[in-house]
Amino acid sequence: MEKNKQSRKDFLSTLALGSVGVISASSFLTSCGSTNTISEPFVSMSEQAPDGETLRAGLVGCGGRGTGAAVNFLDAGPNLEIVALADAFQDQLDKCRTNLQRARGVEIADENCFVGFDAYQKVIDSGVDLVLFATPPYFRPEHVKAAIDAGKHVFQEKPVAVDPVGARLMEETAARAREKNLCMVSGTIRRYQKDYVETQRRVREGFIGEVVGADIKRNGGALWWVERKPGWSDMEYMLRNWGNFAWLSGDHIVEMFIHELDVMSWHVGSQPVKAFGYGGRQQRISGDQFDQFSIVYEYENGKKVHCATRQINDCDNGREQVITGTKGYADASGTLYDHDGNVIWEYPHPDEGTESIWTVPNPSVQEHVELITGIRTGNYINDSDEQIKSTRIAIMGRMAAYTGREITWDEILTSDLRLGPSSVEFGRSYEIPNEPPKVGTAPAPANRYS
Repeated sequence: MEKNKQSRKDFLSTLALGSVGVISASSFLTSCGSTNTISEPFVSMSEQAPDGETLRAGLVGCGGRGTGAAVNFLDAGPNLEIVALADAFQDQLDKCRTNLQRARGVEIADENCFVGFDAYQKVIDSGVDLVLFATPPYFRPEHVKAAIDAGKHVFQEKPVAVDPVGARLMEETAARAREKNLCMVSGTIRRYQKDYVETQRRVREGFIGEVVGADIKRNGGALWWVERKPGWSDMEYMLRNWGNFAWLSGDHIVEMFIHELDVMSWHVGSQPVKAFGYGGRQQRISGDQFDQFSIVYEYENGKKVHCATRQINDCDNGREQVITGTKGYADASGTLYDHDGNVIWEYPHPDEGTESIWTVPNPSVQEHVELITGIRTGNYINDSDEQIKSTRIAIMGRMAAYTGREITWDEILTSDLRLGPSSVEFGRSYEIPNEPPKVGTAPAPANRYS
């Protein structure tokens, strides 16, 4: 125990002088005119974005996460406005509009409220400087491409695609954004969460030796679902129940577990060369997704990472992000151990209600702080490379479980798999998937709309 106390004391005495400086080290920084690709974007960890000319944002996707993202944006600094809204459904837009008025006194003009599948383009064309995207992920690649083509900065919720074709389109779009000096930030939050950032920095600096593997888990209860109501078309039912359909969400390994997979990728570094595993459906009663996955990712040097996620009620739940090194292991949320289980460093979270340099800001706001800082200072930020990689890792695991086959990284890069219908309309009939894909089928039934 004394050893643990001494290690923490040593940490505090040596780190207090320059923690923030390390986060914003010059190796993380690129200028707005640079064409160099960097391993990680500049992260300021400032409490607020700097002041500047008013930035006008539009929101595409007015559900709970979209409304939350709009509030997070407004909280990130001065002179920020939400001036346009878009959603497929009028009631969702109206609810968002009301909640923004109640939460932050925001009034959106009638002429800047757009409904329908083309509403995203109307927001882009409404005179905004940047666009916040929080629609079901199926739409993300097309929508973000349109924004970058139009010269808008982008915040996009995770994941950035649901299939290999969408990931390639996003890769092309991210490259175009760099050429045009348009900033892009994605919503996987941990890379903007101070305790995670400080932990990852110490792992990178060798506190636990060389990273040789990881064990990543996220287990929770069953996902929400929506019963079909009279008068709903096939498309309306699927959109309102989007979290339960693989073509809209990517399945929960892509839509939700990407948070944990992104932490894994952040620590391990290079992409896996192959994945194998399985999944199944025990309890889910809506849509075509699995409610459990167990995947092993193997890397070029032979290191392996086991990942598991579950959405089933009445089970023990929890989250683990354990990174294993040659000298010890890390809980990615803020603690390092030696192999005997002794704590060698822990993030000094301040007592509740106490403000200090170690207070962890809301990472959902911090994402927007970094985006706005990049726009206003020229410290260009674009985290798309890492978010595309994490999305591909998630898709890779889903494909391995759906098919029962070993899936390689090269397959993910080159596959023509495209989920979802070729066009989305309210007036036509669709075959609604209501069973999970069967193990051993190739291609998986989740591709039935291609």
